Formats: sequence, C-alpha cells, structure tokens
Amino acid sequence: MILKNTLKKIVKSQKTELSLDYGIKRELLNKIDTKIPHAIILAGIRRCGKSTLLKQLMKKTNKCYYFNFEDPRALKFEVNDFEKLDEVFKEENKGCNHYFFDEIQNISNWEIFVRHMLDKKRKFVITGSNASLLSRELGTKLTGRHLRYELFPFSYKEMLKLVKKEPGIKSFETYLNEGGFPEYLRYKKIEILQELFNNIIERDIVVRYNLRDSKLVKEIAIFLLTNIGKEFSYNSLKKMFDLGSTNSITSYVSYFENSYLLFTVPKFDYSLKKQLVNPKKVYSIDTGFSNANSASFSLDKGRVLENIVFLQLRRKNKQIYYFREEKECDFVVKEREKIIEAVQVCYKLDESNKERELAGLFEAMNKFHLKEGLILTYDQIDEFKIKGKKIIVMPTWKWLLE
Repeated sequence: MILKNTLKKIVKSQKTELSLDYGIKRELLNKIDTKIPHAIILAGIRRCGKSTLLKQLMKKTNKCYYFNFEDPRALKFEVNDFEKLDEVFKEENKGCNHYFFDEIQNISNWEIFVRHMLDKKRKFVITGSNASLLSRELGTKLTGRHLRYELFPFSYKEMLKLVKKEPGIKSFETYLNEGGFPEYLRYKKIEILQELFNNIIERDIVVRYNLRDSKLVKEIAIFLLTNIGKEFSYNSLKKMFDLGSTNSITSYVSYFENSYLLFTVPKFDYSLKKQLVNPKKVYSIDTGFSNANSASFSLDKGRVLENIVFLQLRRKNKQIYYFREEKECDFVVKEREKIIEAVQVCYKLDESNKERELAGLFEAMNKFHLKEGLILTYDQIDEFKIKGKKIIVMPTWKWLLE
C-alpha cells in the first residue's frame, strides 16, 4: 500500500524526468493503433527499447497518463492503489483517455484495474518483460480485449539508422558481432550487456521464481546461449548439470524463454506429441548479448549467422521449426496450418557442402510442396533450378533489408 501524497510526488517527478529523446523510430511503431478499444501490450526483454517505443506512441497521443512501475519509490504499490493513482492522474491532468504503464508485471492483479477501465472506454498501452506472466494474466481477465506485440533488440535496418551507417558487408559484420541492444550500440561498453544478463537472472528469474541456486541458473543459461543452433534435450541437460529430474531443467528453460533470454525451436512434426518429445534447438535473443556473456559464442560464424536469421524470422512469425527427415533444413515457417517457407543458412556455400545444403532444403520443399526455397549466406549470390523448383542464394544482409 502506498500513500496518495507519495503517488502524487512520483507522478509529478516521472513526468518531469520523462526524457524528450524519442530515439530511433521503431519498425513496430506504425503497426500499432492506439485508438482501438483494446489494451495494447508491448512485451520483450529488458533494455530492448520498450520504454522508448512507449514514448513514441505517447507522442502520437495528445493527452495521456504515464506511470513507470520500475520506479523504486513505487515498490510498495499494490492493486488497491490503482484507484488512488487514477485520482492523482485526474487531479494533475483532467480529460485524458489514454494510460501508458511501463513494466506493469511488477504489480499482482494489475489486469483487474485495466479490465475495469476498458469497460469505461479508457485505452491502455502497457509494457512488460515477462511473456508467461503477461500471457497468464491477459488470458484470465482480458480475453479478447488485448493485442500483444513483441519487441526485440534493433533489427539490422534499425541499427543502421542508429549508428548512421550504410547497408553492406562491413556494417553487417558489425551487426553480427554487436547485435542490436540500443544502449550497447551507443556506448560500446561490454559491461552493459553483462550487467543486463545478471539483472535478468537475478530479478526476473531467481527472485521471481524463488530459486535457491543462482550460480546453477547462470551456468545453464550461459551453456544454452553459447550453443545456439544446436540440438538439446531436457534429459541431456539434466544429466549434464546433475539435476534430480527433468522437471527442474524444463522449468529453468521456460523461465529463460519467459524472460526473452532465449528461444527454443521444435523439430517439425504433424504430431504435437512428437514435437514435445523431440530434441529442440536453441537461439539467443541477441548475438552481441551472447558474445558479451560467453567466451566461445562467436567462434562459429555459421551459427551466429543462423541466429540472426532466426531472429528476423521470429520478428515476423511465431511458428518456426527446424526440419529433418533424411536430410535437414534449418528453418520452416508455418502460417496458420500450412508451411509457407523453407530457409537454409550457410555461412559459405562451396563444393564441399553444396550438395548437403541443397539436399536438405530441397527435401523440405518437396515435403511441403514449395516451389521456391532460400539459402542465406554471408555474402554470396546464386540460383539453382532443380526438377522445376527454384532455389535462391543471397547474402543475409540484403535479405534483412527486404
């Protein structure tokens, strides 16, 4: 519980401290309509730019209320305090219809207030750093009354705008190594990404889920972030880290995913049951982030390139799988109930690997009746026609600009 007078001071202070630096215009900005009668949820990893996007959306709105729940002065805020907060808002600035709330997942049962105000025709834009927490609360109280958007660290195009560089192999090499966290791109201090990792592990995972062994949690997270693009099973991780049951390791991996540290990609199968038991592949939220927190991450440039491709596919589509029967294809993309795209990633296509890479992609194209497939490379252009099907080879950096 928090005093109304304290809330008034925080609201005034946050309004004054609200930076007028609106940053680089995010690609997601034009896709969001704040006028619809739904709560808009912006979810994503810490420090990826959610607060900046929130400000960009506020700029498009004439009058609005704002509150940041990460403010240490709001530590004792409880769900019952929303009524007092609303009174303070109206006393400070009457006639606003839009509420902008930053990092709301810190408040239990926040969705009760939001639902109540939605019924009064109020509008909300809300940010949060925990996918599961937001989904669970939205599912119970805001069913059919919200639209959810996921924000990632900067894409290649957004990075080019920030650092004022031209597209090309030189700037793409920078993006491969440094990733897209805005603050890191500005100041180039590796400690920014290391501290971010520690912060997420401690605050978003160890404290939130009441875990005892933070050292073990860090070790598992670093192992997965280092082994991007590789298959893993919960059982193999259980043995590797000497855990009593697979339930523990399954929970840890879900916590990492909920906090947007990493993503797991299942092997495609029409049977959901088989999808669940088959080995998964793991990808990092950001290549620069993994570089900063792992000694050996950047040694395999092919896997780093694969991670970049995964992130771009994931920005556009949530249903991504890897495919393997006789051969293997890195990614197949599903839309509704149909596979619409097959993508192979190869750092350098040469005579030693050409047959393997083409065969894996061609097998996926045959399986899903696709007429065209894509091989993304570091810097190669080519084209193949096999049995009436076309395979395009192109540099990843050019594909990222499409």
